[in-house]
Amino acid sequence: MFAPLQNDTFLRACLRQATEHTPVWLMRQAGRYLPEYRATRARAGSFMGLATNVDYATEVTLQPLERYPLDAAILFSDILTVPDAMGLGLSFALGEGPRFATPVRDEAAVARLQVPDLNKLKYVFDAVTSIRKALNGRVPLIGFSGSPWTLACYMVEGAGSDDYRLVKTMLYQRPDLMHQMLAVNADAVAAYLNAQIEAGAQAVMIFDSWGGVLADEAFHQFSLAYTQRVLAQLKREHGGATIPRLVFTKGGGLWLDAMRQLDCEVLGLDWTVNLGQARARVGDRMALQGNLDPNVLFANPAQIEAEVAKVLQSFGAPHTDRTKTGPTHIFNLGHGISQHTPPESVQVLVRAVHEHSRQMRQTP
Repeated sequence: MFAPLQNDTFLRACLRQATEHTPVWLMRQAGRYLPEYRATRARAGSFMGLATNVDYATEVTLQPLERYPLDAAILFSDILTVPDAMGLGLSFALGEGPRFATPVRDEAAVARLQVPDLNKLKYVFDAVTSIRKALNGRVPLIGFSGSPWTLACYMVEGAGSDDYRLVKTMLYQRPDLMHQMLAVNADAVAAYLNAQIEAGAQAVMIFDSWGGVLADEAFHQFSLAYTQRVLAQLKREHGGATIPRLVFTKGGGLWLDAMRQLDCEVLGLDWTVNLGQARARVGDRMALQGNLDPNVLFANPAQIEAEVAKVLQSFGAPHTDRTKTGPTHIFNLGHGISQHTPPESVQVLVRAVHEHSRQMRQTP
């Protein structure tokens, strides 16, 4: 059904196998920093008009690959499609973040929650298949979802938040309701990601964007435990190929020792984490992804190249023995790319990652 893969560098690195260069892709690589994305979004009329139209979603997913020799594509969608399918009424105003018409703030609202009918998310799975076909084997396609905790933040707050007051009030005052919501979210996310895998996703990523706002004990109970509940239900392989599972918790560097126990292949790190130290603590179990500060891309080309080299050197000597697995690195930003990023800076970044990482493998 799909063309054979021509560049499997990303998937090999996910599985801790040696590669000729360090693969690179960027969180939010299809986004507002690209003028062609803004033009397509204008044609679509709204963000949801873009995300729910298979042709538009395919077009914008491929846009960064037309500009840059990236090693992976990531589905163009939003982390909030799942609660939208639960009936919460998602909308995006231009220049504003997402908003839910009916937030989940009391016992009755939590009781109404259930794993959504996946037919309501058919537009996502159709987009996955369309993108995988359009890629024609160029690079692998990553599917994704928000984590159970991150979804709960938006579902209770009704929008983005500065202080997470409403969701944390529920967490501390009615932990039973929070656990109930997170269990539904986890099972919904697992079903959603498995459907993406069946539609053609070759790896899947869980974005725990707001895990880092939790207190230590709360992170383990309300974020990590439910991320693991998702991972336990995910397909390990499809069509004879292993499907790597990636987890990214913004602010998660505090909990590396706990996160090394997660049943996943790749751990994403934000820019506050020292890659070499992370490699020493978890590199024997999982590949690492990250972690350039996105604001580096506002510096001049020479500085971008220097910072790229620092990240690669921080991770340390690349794994080169093709007869066995070892510590591997996937280059990415430490969070999503800023909409104000000059597109030329990304060209400099990608070229620098490929060139410098190849040089590191040639140096004895």
